Amino acid sequence: MQPKEWQSRTTALVGLDAMERLAQTRVLVFGAGGVGGYIVEALARGGVGAIGVVDGDVFAPSNLNRQIIATQGTLGQPKAEIAARRIKEINPDCEAVAYNLFVTAENAGEVLDLFRPDYVADAIDTVTCKLAIITAAKERGIPVITCMGTGNKLDPSRFRITDISKTSICPLAKVMRKKLRERGITGVMALWSDEEPLKPQGLEHENKNGRHVPGSISYVPPVAGLMIAGYILRQLGGF
Repeated sequence: MQPKEWQSRTTALVGLDAMERLAQTRVLVFGAGGVGGYIVEALARGGVGAIGVVDGDVFAPSNLNRQIIATQGTLGQPKAEIAARRIKEINPDCEAVAYNLFVTAENAGEVLDLFRPDYVADAIDTVTCKLAIITAAKERGIPVITCMGTGNKLDPSRFRITDISKTSICPLAKVMRKKLRERGITGVMALWSDEEPLKPQGLEHENKNGRHVPGSISYVPPVAGLMIAGYILRQLGGF
């Protein structure tokens, strides 16, 4: 395999063997928002051979402050489909598959069986969905990394990746640790922050489901997404 010109800088850093390994791998990303969009972006630019994107939502104006795929031109369009199109625009050789659906305990396993990933990235923000994804992945012996809370935070240097059992401070991580223990699930890698969540300074708002939405800023979720993508690339590429 000869390195493509657009991959020459990456090949110079990690070597041709690593690029060949990445070209043979499949990664499934749940969520194409503030964190998930950057996971998809870095995986595509990193040379992953097949990327699946699962998201049933459409882009809204409130996404513009932090989501790389959200632009004035993509408002109202399905996140998964636009993400898959962006993957092909970056790397035409990458297999890009869009699953325009909201993940549930019933369909998480079905999506995994359809796509057959080598690695799973969970960038969903609800406990029920995260548990469904992690449970389905662990049942199939597929490694998974899950993202804890990135909202109401200003310091991305506090992010780290560890086993979820070693997390602290993060309220979402506390709930997830308890739920996973109850299910006897261990060995889950998580990105989390030891920064105490800040109290929003402006008007809080609710989403269409009546759930309070945390504040966010342009640079914090992207760092989380890039760190997760970097972790996956190193695991799959062997560097």
